[in-house]
Amino acid sequence: MAPTSEVEAFLDEMLPRQREAEVALCRGEAGARKRTWSRHEPVTLFGAAVQLRRGPLEVDETFRWLADRLAGKPLRDYDLEIVAAGASGDLAYTVAFEHKTFVVDGEPVSYTLRVTHVYRREAGEWRIVHRHGDRPPSESATVPV
Repeated sequence: MAPTSEVEAFLDEMLPRQREAEVALCRGEAGARKRTWSRHEPVTLFGAAVQLRRGPLEVDETFRWLADRLAGKPLRDYDLEIVAAGASGDLAYTVAFEHKTFVVDGEPVSYTLRVTHVYRREAGEWRIVHRHGDRPPSESATVPV
């Protein structure tokens, strides 16, 4: 069945790629996440574990750093819970919760991040150009990074 709206078409194209990239990152592989991001300025990242990063090179370095830190903590579960999304022309956004469970020292450790992404369509394909992630105020678990 064809998507009925611009937002649905955007989500149908982008979310499977984004979920796959996040799971790969959580398993220690940064390449898939890098492929979902734009290679053209402006590109920005406000991470839950890092300060502002600007440009594809700084963002790539951050993804490698995260992948290295997550590689030794097996991912048990990942869920991207979309709260809101919009798309118009070549710009789109999502507001979501990322729920993750890792195994640390043999025990499951779960945490949630609030994440906002901004996307730009480039050469017919959606790319992430901004991410802001942080822990919800009520989140008490420690992010295992």
